[in-house]
Amino acid sequence: MICISSLLMCLFLSVHANSMAQVKHNHAVDSTGKRVRWTAEEKADRMSDKLDRRLNLTHQQDADIHTINTDITRRMDAIKSNTTLSKKDKMQQAKALNEERSQRFKTVLTPEQYKKWNDWEMKKKEQMEARMDKKQQKHNN
Repeated sequence: MICISSLLMCLFLSVHANSMAQVKHNHAVDSTGKRVRWTAEEKADRMSDKLDRRLNLTHQQDADIHTINTDITRRMDAIKSNTTLSKKDKMQQAKALNEERSQRFKTVLTPEQYKKWNDWEMKKKEQMEARMDKKQQKHNN
């Protein structure tokens, strides 16, 4: 009996996990099967949820972080879609927004949470730079 219960529980969990994966996947695909971009709010939701999981935010911190992420993401999207800006200007403005996000996070997070978030961001930045270097080397060969 225990074996059947365990089997049913595993089956339920795998079906549930698969359906959740499909919901996430379908969310980024329109009815024709084309990929669509996340809205600023959806990006902020995803970022905030990830931070909440990793940093164990309080309800107030979660709300504040979500507000910051929504604001910065909207402004970042506006920079990216601005066709009058040069690539260099876009990069400078994006960097300034990321620095602003960092300063605003510092006012919301505890010192321990901020350090953990900052270390995580630095690791992501290093990984991105390594990918870009690899891509550049591949392009040069």
